[in-house]
Amino acid sequence: MGKAVIIGESLIDIVRTPDGQQREYPGGSPMNVAIGLARLGRATELVTWLGTDARGQAILEHLQESGVELVPGATGAPRTSTALAQLDDAGHAEYVFDLLWEVPPLPARDTVLVAHTGSMSAVLGAAPDAESWPVFEMLAQLRDAATITYDPNIRPDVMGTPAQVIHLVEQLVGITDVVKVSDEDLAWLYPEVPPVDSARAWAQGAGPSLVVLTQGAAGSLGLTADGREIAIPADPTVVVADTVGAGDSFMSGLLHALWREDLLGAVHRLELASLPTELLSSILSLAARIADITVSRPGADPPWLSQV
Repeated sequence: MGKAVIIGESLIDIVRTPDGQQREYPGGSPMNVAIGLARLGRATELVTWLGTDARGQAILEHLQESGVELVPGATGAPRTSTALAQLDDAGHAEYVFDLLWEVPPLPARDTVLVAHTGSMSAVLGAAPDAESWPVFEMLAQLRDAATITYDPNIRPDVMGTPAQVIHLVEQLVGITDVVKVSDEDLAWLYPEVPPVDSARAWAQGAGPSLVVLTQGAAGSLGLTADGREIAIPADPTVVVADTVGAGDSFMSGLLHALWREDLLGAVHRLELASLPTELLSSILSLAARIADITVSRPGADPPWLSQV
């Protein structure tokens, strides 16, 4: 059957609304992807780092309720990380992070179909000119068996300046089969270049077979290594509660859609590089629909398979 391995941070989102109300939700971009994928019926294991405090217990319960397995050794942090998400009147979130991160070892696996990483933990602790670091090495080891996917999900408050992370991001892109990236991320990484041109450069480089550019209300754009571009418009009927977890839900939806079409695993790498346009459009549309459900309700609350 196969399994997904998701590598990255788990934390508590402290969501503060414009009127001063505050609620806490389990979150963290990689964890959200794991939750979303497990709710869609996929066997999912999370390689993460959290504490055994009350917030860590809330995350553990959230993972268990959604069917995510936790890698052994993941609960060694002295406290659980947090992200304060301040919402504006349009539901857009600005974040302040308190993040602890170490990479617990991944037990030997021979059934991994896809390995995904993203956001802060993907590059945290690596020197700006590093050629290898723990998350990168884990992905490189899994690449012989698994499809590798990546979402940069840039957080400048934690990750630093573009000069400090651009080499690391590009190193990850170079070993990745599928990249999902927002126009905001690319505008930050390459401020002198239109985001769509940066996405084209990644798609036509030596790394991914597919780059998916998400553009908020402008929809998404799939860019293939052979130069095709497939636009998926946003659904104007969706009423947005907030955007917390929207990109992560799109990512889990994208993985689910690729899984449904039997396109995951290293043995399918050549097929992934030559997807028919109609099939790719269907895959991107499903990912967008799953993200739309998430933004229609508060917090990072991706849908279950029965709700899609």
